[in-house]
Amino acid sequence: MNNVYENNMRFVPFLKFLDKYRKIIVAIFILVILAITFFIISNQIEKQNNEEASVLYSEWLEELSNENPNLDNLNTILNQLLVDYKNTGYTKLALLSKANMDAKSNEFNQALENFNILIDLTNGFGGNKIFNKMARVSAARILLTQDRYEEALKMVDTYSSSGTNGYIHELTGDILVKQNKNNLAITQYELAAAKYSDETSKSIISMKIANIGT
Repeated sequence: MNNVYENNMRFVPFLKFLDKYRKIIVAIFILVILAITFFIISNQIEKQNNEEASVLYSEWLEELSNENPNLDNLNTILNQLLVDYKNTGYTKLALLSKANMDAKSNEFNQALENFNILIDLTNGFGGNKIFNKMARVSAARILLTQDRYEEALKMVDTYSSSGTNGYIHELTGDILVKQNKNNLAITQYELAAAKYSDETSKSIISMKIANIGT
């Protein structure tokens, strides 16, 4: 009998704790349930969006494969992807493809617009660094040809640290040369040369450094 009483007494502090913090415990439980429900629903919505976006992207690729793609059709599909499925990888692929197509057709303003949209979609925490870097480098190249040097530099400034690849250092150097910032340009060229593994690229960098100030 004493053992039963002692066992019951062990639960008294726990029961008092439950009684004291009952509302908080219930609130936490509800929040956990809501969080789990939100996670499940979000995953289902994301899965459905990806499936629907993949259908549109298939139409995009089909149109793109034509000998003379219909630009109106491509723009219609791209706009629909941006409106309904802007966070999917399919939309990012279509944006990159369209921007590159515009650049090749010398439609530079349209290309910049699409590159900038892609940059906005892939910026920050949770963004896609690969798409972001490709869009920034491509946009910077266009801005450089348009003599918009400050804008071009800002495009690649995020990736111009010592940890980036050689091509971005080289591009940064090219922009700095146009701004007559020769010492900074040489530093970027030297970083590029150190990153390149092929002799052809290294030779091009050496020529660019030699041409500075001549």
